Amino acid sequence: MHPEELRRVDNEHVWHPFTQMRAHRDENVPIIESADGYFLKDVNGNTYLDGVSSLWCNVHGHHVPEIDQAIREQLDKVAHSTLLGLASVPSIELAGELVRRAPTGLTKIFYSDSGSTAVEIALKMAFQFHAQKQDSETQPRDLFACMQDSYHGDTIGSVSVGGIPIFHQIFGKLLFESVQIPCPAAFHRPDGYTEAGYLEYCDQELERLIVENHQRLAAFIIEPLVQGAGGMLMHPRGYLKRVRELTARYGIPLIADEVAVGLGRTGTMFACESEAVIPDFLCLAKGITGGYLPLAVTMTTDDIFSAFDAEPDEYKTFFHGHTYTGNSLACAAALATLKLFDTHQTLENVTNNTEILSKRLSELKDHPHVGEVRQQGVMVGIELVEERESNSSFPAEMRMGHQVTLMARKQGVIIRPLGDVVVLMPAPGMPGDLVHQLCDIVFAAIDEAIRLQVA
Repeated sequence: MHPEELRRVDNEHVWHPFTQMRAHRDENVPIIESADGYFLKDVNGNTYLDGVSSLWCNVHGHHVPEIDQAIREQLDKVAHSTLLGLASVPSIELAGELVRRAPTGLTKIFYSDSGSTAVEIALKMAFQFHAQKQDSETQPRDLFACMQDSYHGDTIGSVSVGGIPIFHQIFGKLLFESVQIPCPAAFHRPDGYTEAGYLEYCDQELERLIVENHQRLAAFIIEPLVQGAGGMLMHPRGYLKRVRELTARYGIPLIADEVAVGLGRTGTMFACESEAVIPDFLCLAKGITGGYLPLAVTMTTDDIFSAFDAEPDEYKTFFHGHTYTGNSLACAAALATLKLFDTHQTLENVTNNTEILSKRLSELKDHPHVGEVRQQGVMVGIELVEERESNSSFPAEMRMGHQVTLMARKQGVIIRPLGDVVVLMPAPGMPGDLVHQLCDIVFAAIDEAIRLQVA
């Protein structure tokens, strides 16, 4: 199809995610045709730096020779079979590699195909685990704890433990019960609280809600260190460890949703490692294949698995599965992706880029329309405000974050905001000079968008 025909068919037939299609049809968004390295190219020949790593999933760049070759070699053998009643070489090899790298004790791997399904599996496993324990409690474990402003995906279970009203409130009657824990990010501090006072309040509420509900809690789910879709909300150091201590004390399984924060983005291979936390479930997706193919992983422990380990006629099987569970092409891509962390020294690159971003972001500390700047590793959120001193928001109808996106696109950078939070998410493998280029263009786009909208 010619570009004009592609645009017409896209506007008439493709329903884009998280997108108001009326606005989409008016904006002539880039139609991506190819990619190489850390750049995308559209059907009109324009090239863009991929500033959000293709929605937080690209790791080593696009068109990576090692991943391309791994997929081609697997394609010459078999693209897909099934893990229902069969096994496959790539899924076995990947399981071994993940267990070797993950926090000690996470020994069982259940495959699926997206972050939401990885979380859904963990929730269902936790619920069934309690139901099947030999020493099961008289009171059912039918409640989940989650964080305010959390995001774990869009299937019904993952929405039930989500805390972003604009995404989730319309589905309220479909959801199961959860208890929301206050988010300790300083951005949430209500009027009248000092930073220390608010953190103390959050800690007290965390303990109170766990103690009051521990007999019903099937699990506590958390995005370790950073609540991504909530606006790049950074937890204070030690908070994750505190959650683990309390959940362990009361026998509550901890689900670590590392779909966005895992695989190097926060500075360590797994975010939990930064506070020496070992969860009962670890959910991975997005970058697990380097951003090439849909694959997700739910890791868990021998203790959780033991409640399902029985004879077939006891019906303790985990009755859950996906047609493409453990897809061979995706597992081959994931194996290649993990090996590149070693051969390309990707974690060292993240450390270097973390320092670059920290220095560059300091340039915004006195910007009149930038409030809080949040960073953990290579995950960055820049809060845009109408007035810095009062921390007042721009009117929603201005869509200031989106205006910055449009300005950046004109200058050759693709980013996607969270409301008026401008998100930078360079791929963990991105060279430092491109991180500088990303900052140069996005900072200029912030100034230009505000100048045009406020003037």
